[in-house]
Amino acid sequence: MELEETDKPFVVPADTRPHMPEPPPVSLVAVGDVEMPAVAGIERKLDGFYVGLLGFERDPDTQNIVYRADNFRLRFQIQECLPERDLLRPVGIAIEDYGQMLQKLNDREIAFTVEKGLTPGQETLLLRDPAGNWIELSNRSLASGF
Repeated sequence: MELEETDKPFVVPADTRPHMPEPPPVSLVAVGDVEMPAVAGIERKLDGFYVGLLGFERDPDTQNIVYRADNFRLRFQIQECLPERDLLRPVGIAIEDYGQMLQKLNDREIAFTVEKGLTPGQETLLLRDPAGNWIELSNRSLASGF
């Protein structure tokens, strides 16, 4: 099958719709915005970890440290010293490319633990962010609801 030649050139009209930026490649496994504690003075480390490594977007409109995921926001409450933690429940983050994240963590020499799930192929990465908070990285295609 071949296209028929035309005597008029085809011109693509300009798209007048407003541009919508692509969403970040990460999602929080939560039902709303997540708040975590952090000590003052580690803002650059948090930016390097959440923006540089994981792919969150920094929310520039706020005075607090806020990162935007595909679905919700991750907010940090800046404190002088970290409070005692009652729970050690990690914050779930669904990522696009599990294999690439493993490589990035190894290249940056960030310690993590691979957790095997109950179903075949289900693995998560358990690690701590620069503020000492536990996070759990899972493959977005295998995370429930994504």
